[in-house]
Amino acid sequence: MTSVKEAHHPLFARLYGFMTRYESAQERGHRTELLSGLSGRVLEVGAGAGTNFDYYPAGVTEVVAVEPEAYLREKATAAATRAPVKVTVLTGTADQLPAPDGGFDSAVACLVLCSVPDQAAALAELRRVLRPGGELRFYEHVLSRKPLVAWAQRLVDRTFWPTTFGGCHTARDTPAAIAAAGFKIEQQRRMWVAPVPVVLPAATHALGRARRS
Repeated sequence: MTSVKEAHHPLFARLYGFMTRYESAQERGHRTELLSGLSGRVLEVGAGAGTNFDYYPAGVTEVVAVEPEAYLREKATAAATRAPVKVTVLTGTADQLPAPDGGFDSAVACLVLCSVPDQAAALAELRRVLRPGGELRFYEHVLSRKPLVAWAQRLVDRTFWPTTFGGCHTARDTPAAIAAAGFKIEQQRRMWVAPVPVVLPAATHALGRARRS
């Protein structure tokens, strides 16, 4: 029997949980846009403290939220009791999702594909659990198209950023990875989100929708 894997980032988990409690109106709007129109069964990978739960629309029959970090999972479990839709919180990692093949109508990746150890493996798992034609919603900070910003992102990724911020990498071209994993990107837009100066390397965000082929 395969054991369930977990992650352990106690300091970053507490920092992240604090930050999501005080998001800007802009960031809250992005979460609303990310989840708008979803219906049926949804899998959310890397659910964190459950910040997205309040934003799921009434057409969603169930959210299965997977979170590997114990502190954040505890917060997500509490948030699930207040959610407007049914939410089940499970232990698991992006490269080993505790879900059956083709069991979900949609999947959500929100500020998580930056920190998974292997993007290709995580996206393969997301594709596996989606039904044919199922939709992947993503909201991620990504590699900038501005050369100077991209240079800074690669620099911090090679030095202190992943260690300090729970494995996060700022210079990943996540939309390209999604397309390479067998998804067709149907909609995508980029924006600059920098509520405090320290997060400038992670300020380039992409929000979009992709379809499982």
